[in-house]
Amino acid sequence: MTLRRYALLAWVCAALAVGVVLRLLGHPGLAEAAWSAGSLPVAAHVALGLARSLVGGRVGVDAIALAAILGAVALGEAAAAAVIGLMVAGGEALEAWAGGRATRALSDLVERAPRRTIRIRDGGMEEIAVAALRSGDLLLVRPGETVPADGTLEDAATLDESALTGEALPVELSPGAAIRSGGVNAGGAFRLRATHEAAASTYAAILRLTEQAAASRAPLARLADRWAVGLILFTAVLAGGAWALSGDPLRALAVLVVATPCPLILAAPVALVSGIGRAARRGIVVKGGGALERLARARTVLFDKTGTLTSGHPGLASVEAAPGLGEDAALRLAAALAQGSTHPVSAALVAAAQARGLALPVPARVAERPGGGLTGLVEGRALALGSEAFLRGLGIVPRQGFGAAAQASRGGALVAWLAADRQGAAAFVMVDAIRAEAPATMRRLRALGVRRMVLVTGDRAEAATPVGEALRLDAVLADQTPADKIAAVRAEALAAPTIMVGDGVNDAPALAAADVGIAMGAGGTAAAAEAGEVVLLVDRVDRVAEAIAIARHSRRVALRAIALGIGMSALAMGVAAAGLLSPLAGALVQEGIDVFAILYALGALRPGVEERQAEAAAA
Repeated sequence: MTLRRYALLAWVCAALAVGVVLRLLGHPGLAEAAWSAGSLPVAAHVALGLARSLVGGRVGVDAIALAAILGAVALGEAAAAAVIGLMVAGGEALEAWAGGRATRALSDLVERAPRRTIRIRDGGMEEIAVAALRSGDLLLVRPGETVPADGTLEDAATLDESALTGEALPVELSPGAAIRSGGVNAGGAFRLRATHEAAASTYAAILRLTEQAAASRAPLARLADRWAVGLILFTAVLAGGAWALSGDPLRALAVLVVATPCPLILAAPVALVSGIGRAARRGIVVKGGGALERLARARTVLFDKTGTLTSGHPGLASVEAAPGLGEDAALRLAAALAQGSTHPVSAALVAAAQARGLALPVPARVAERPGGGLTGLVEGRALALGSEAFLRGLGIVPRQGFGAAAQASRGGALVAWLAADRQGAAAFVMVDAIRAEAPATMRRLRALGVRRMVLVTGDRAEAATPVGEALRLDAVLADQTPADKIAAVRAEALAAPTIMVGDGVNDAPALAAADVGIAMGAGGTAAAAEAGEVVLLVDRVDRVAEAIAIARHSRRVALRAIALGIGMSALAMGVAAAGLLSPLAGALVQEGIDVFAILYALGALRPGVEERQAEAAAA
């Protein structure tokens, strides 16, 4: 389609040039024939597009351009017809160029998709198609190659994930780290154990989202079609009136020429696709112009808590140890035993001990009850680590002597209890900390005009309320089931367009029910990413505010481009109706208007004043 547009433009340009040469050589008849030959293929192209629009139930604004070309040829204004043809073909070619520039970030994702990879098997290596790799395959990723599948590192690696996340700095990863497909190997070759097939990988999901974004038709484009009906009627009345009052059909033709509505049919899609492309460079995948426009109109945002406003991973907040043991000694024992488990609380204790520089001995006889706790031996001492119920089941009373931890537990905090030789030894208060960027995000959302922000979570009120208060949210809805979340979204949507932000499987129904669902796709579930119309590839909640800012700027640019283009066309139509513009001069004027409107729409590729003001307010 793009090549056809460029070929059509080249044909019209050549016909115009040949006609000018023939006219200068004193062959006006041949010049007229050349100009007509240049314009009539454009008319046929426009007529085909108009027919397709009518079959699809839409009245296309191309009808005015078709009438102008055919009218110019019929009235002996072949030069004007050729210029109109140049205007239409040039506008479509400019749209193709602008769209290509605007979607460059999305196209880059597709172009970087790996086609082949190296699989290590039986001590040897073989090159295979990415589609043939399976979960469990051991792969070799060479320098400069794109990671073909999600997996676990067998070696240390340096990855450039800028195309996915928008973060420019490479990431250093250690053996055992889980990585996503789509990053580029910025260091030496490394081995990767695939945990998903290529089709089920993160990068494949991103490509599917990209295709949805490219194929979607925006409401603003449909709005342009609705305006087109009124513009066609207005043009017909004005052209007919000018002809009737003056008796000169050339006045009607001049009105048709300057009424050719390229700004209306091109400016909105170019601006919205520009916004989608700019969002993609920041790690924000928007599934089409429709989602972008709804995002721009939203005034209420609902947030899930765990994994969205908080990190989703427990961290050690405080340690309370028995007299004579000490905090560091208690943490050293607990973390040593915790090495035998992959539970998030165990991982948090080990991380806290390592951060304090504590050397951890190797535990023995480690036994784990899922969801309960651990038992084992550390340096000859019998230890038990876990929930209060777990220790009580072992005949141990964990709370005795630990008043602060007991109070924290009653307040909703997660507490891991440690017993040594069947005596309570320590209590570790764990918290799911608020994301560092969350407070600034809330301020920026307020500055962008979001009037209401609500926390909707399945957690208890004791855990949810402090988060809502710390972030100064307007309401906190705790103990919410997935059905409750849907009801909350629908209730808020009655008052204003609503966004739901979440990351878990239980958030997927609410994401789908909202006007716009934003999924925390970097660390969230596939269900949330599929349900959301916007997917954040970066595990940062501040991208929510950035997505809204980009959407509002893009929509504003689109509306301004349409208004300016149509306003200038309307003024030119009045001048043409008064007989002050010939058809040829009108065609040249309209060409300039088209170029201006499309270039103005490309302003959506740059940050707007409102975005910078909101960013400053959040600082």
